[in-house]
Amino acid sequence: MAIVNATDQTFTEETKDGVVLVDFWATWCGPCKMIAPVLDELEAELGERAKIVKVDIDQNQETPGKFGVMSIPTLIVLKNGEVVDKAVGFQPKEALAELVNKHL
Repeated sequence: MAIVNATDQTFTEETKDGVVLVDFWATWCGPCKMIAPVLDELEAELGERAKIVKVDIDQNQETPGKFGVMSIPTLIVLKNGEVVDKAVGFQPKEALAELVNKHL
């Protein structure tokens, strides 16, 4: 399953089913750039078991506001549309995998 770029308009549809790791990021954010290849690797490992959705906070300000995003990268795990976990700042792949896998 490929990483999806969601907008304020598509976010609910993209995250309503199953386990979804949401990455709130921005193009100017150094740690966000560092985490991007980690998310690519994680996506390859997760396959169809979970989905990764990215939200650019500069282009989509409504959704980060709903989740109280104060700094980026903020990573939120949703299960069937409900927040079940959260991490802020750069995370190694192992930590992100653990974050997602405990909700599968």
